[in-house]
Amino acid sequence: MKKVKEKVENQITKEQLTKVQEQQKKLNTLLRDIGFVETQKHVLLHQQADLNKEIEEYKAELEKEYGAITINIETGSYTEIVKDTE
Repeated sequence: MKKVKEKVENQITKEQLTKVQEQQKKLNTLLRDIGFVETQKHVLLHQQADLNKEIEEYKAELEKEYGAITINIETGSYTEIVKDTE
């Protein structure tokens, strides 16, 4: 007797289903990882905003002490900013 492979109507093969499931699993992993990276990005942007605020506050402190200056970040020397009176 020959074994006849029964085909269920409206159903893909096991191999096809396995491939679709694997692809979906990979997609879900990528989407989860993208969400994680976006969360990290959000946190980093907040940290950058906080640091920018801190920098501006310290610039104001330095300006009170030294006036309007440009600081050489390598050496710490500074030059006064001269405003044109025209």
